[in-house]
Amino acid sequence: MTPDAADPVFDVCVVGAGPAGMMLGLLLARDGLRTCVLEKHADFLRDFRGDTVHPSTLDLLDSIGLGERVRDLPGRRVTELSFTFADGTYQIADFSRLRVRHPYVYFVPQWDLLEMLARAGADLPAFTLLREHEVTGLVRDGDRVVGVEARTAQGRRIVRARLTVGADGRGSVVRASLGLPLRRFGAPMDVLWFRLPRRASDGDGLGGLVGPGRMLIRIDRGSYWQAAYLIRKNGFEAVRAQGLDRLRQNVATLAPELADRVDGIRSWEDVRLLTVQINRVRRWHAPGALLVGDAAHAMSPVGGVGINLAIQDAVAAARILRAPLRTGQGTATAPSARYLAAVQRRRTPPTVLTQLAQRAVQRGLLRPTLEAGGRPVTPPLPVRLIARLPAAQHALAHAVGVGLRPESPGQQPRPARSRGTVAVE
Repeated sequence: MTPDAADPVFDVCVVGAGPAGMMLGLLLARDGLRTCVLEKHADFLRDFRGDTVHPSTLDLLDSIGLGERVRDLPGRRVTELSFTFADGTYQIADFSRLRVRHPYVYFVPQWDLLEMLARAGADLPAFTLLREHEVTGLVRDGDRVVGVEARTAQGRRIVRARLTVGADGRGSVVRASLGLPLRRFGAPMDVLWFRLPRRASDGDGLGGLVGPGRMLIRIDRGSYWQAAYLIRKNGFEAVRAQGLDRLRQNVATLAPELADRVDGIRSWEDVRLLTVQINRVRRWHAPGALLVGDAAHAMSPVGGVGINLAIQDAVAAARILRAPLRTGQGTATAPSARYLAAVQRRRTPPTVLTQLAQRAVQRGLLRPTLEAGGRPVTPPLPVRLIARLPAAQHALAHAVGVGLRPESPGQQPRPARSRGTVAVE
């Protein structure tokens, strides 16, 4: 289906078919709202996208009838998180103690998760997924957004909608077109992603290896380790200048048990750079438009919570906007600013608190590690305390795995009685 001037106006146009965009499109279409999700690529095959699915998201997928489909995906369960320093290994999170239906973190390729959501959406008459539609700008009626302009293989297309949602990530075209300024916070590191072969004798799970001036996070993906190698901010060119052999040597020094497999990094084509950002917009909405997920707030990879926060944004938006969108069906009326602002108010506290926690980890652990030079790195006091206290490991697992404000699609918004705002249960 390719919308053009003759097509009816969608209730919602979602830009970006990532976790937030697909979840929002699916939930709105389940409510009978005509929803169009635009994806600029032909498929979801992007290497080293975030694939950490946390317990709260797994519970959510269960609640909308997708639990069995998720369990059929090629995932790996992880129940513990530990870090190894110069003086030993310290466990800092125990997800198995969580009182949830899924007391573990599930690592599943993001492309498989998104394809599963796309198939679920295809079963709904109100859901449309348009691949190979690259959004290049917004369509306006006065100061109100009424849709988007997209580039396709067949040429320019206009997709009109009562509400346009930017779920198009850190480099959001929707956000840039709206002119919404970002508040940026520093990050001391960038991340190099690559794969290393895994053997059954390696054990399983999720862990970090900390050495002088470097850190390696290993994620068990069954047949291989997905590795995140932390480097100093803007330090990729310096790492490249030192050569691939030096990178392999550094990895082998951090993880001696993998020393005979570092040749799995065959060339720089096997290494992907993630430029770490932490930021958020001061205002998530404009007339006829809303931002969610990384388009509204880019997260550090600390804790792997980006996907889950984005999905929680989508769930809250679907719940809050359901009623006003239904009320205006058949018209060009967009949800009023008070409903759009209610989404931001609902999701701002967990966003801000999570970013504060990530910045604290960056200051207390990551920056000192990357600046350690040749000195051995020992754990900071908070890590030592958490490792000694099972209750603290449970609390950290809850903060990471469940989140600071988990959302449910079944909750209903309650209009406020004063000041033209919307209160949400």
